Amino acid sequence: MIRALLADDQNLVRAGFRSILTDEDDIEVVGEAANGTHAVAKARELRPDVVLMDIRMPELDGLEATSQIVSDPRLDGVKVIILTTFDLDDYVYGALKAGASGFLVKDTEPAELIHAVRVVARGDALIAPSVTRRLIAEFAGRVKRPEPGPELNALTEREREVMVLVAAGLSNDEIAEKLVLSPATAKTHVSRIMTKLRLRDRAQLVVLAYEAGMITPGWLTP
Repeated sequence: MIRALLADDQNLVRAGFRSILTDEDDIEVVGEAANGTHAVAKARELRPDVVLMDIRMPELDGLEATSQIVSDPRLDGVKVIILTTFDLDDYVYGALKAGASGFLVKDTEPAELIHAVRVVARGDALIAPSVTRRLIAEFAGRVKRPEPGPELNALTEREREVMVLVAAGLSNDEIAEKLVLSPATAKTHVSRIMTKLRLRDRAQLVVLAYEAGMITPGWLTP
């Protein structure tokens, strides 16, 4: 059973998401929060698998709340999906940097919301790769890119190739197909990359790939 926490300052939004998610046999909404401070407290109390986090909330915004949740060793394994009204929200890049596993626009289809919760809960892929890719491409250009760190030298040529494809938004199955590998082998490559680079999840891998200049905006169109 996937345990979900809903954090949004709009009662109607929380009610809508709750209605959608509780209809699923494998998802349970264990709590709600109306601001970022409450979201962090509820996450510590309830230890959900996934937090659906509105990015703009009073007292503490979703960006800082996300940072506090993913940096708390007591909440290891808790994944955050950022919710935003706009698909070009200036905070999205910062949210991924803070440790969010992905994001959704609030007008997403119910089936996409359900899929997103399941995917993030298993830590398998970013949410809405085409949208995530476009947003990261948009905002990666606004931040100062550091020089590629020496840790990238630890990657094999194949691992670099896989990292680029992850950054382009491809799932493990899509990477396997493109590189003529088994899905299990593709997954192993991704796991080894994250271990070598000490990355928490695929979201951090994507951000690092852009910052290191391994992939440039528009390299793979949605």
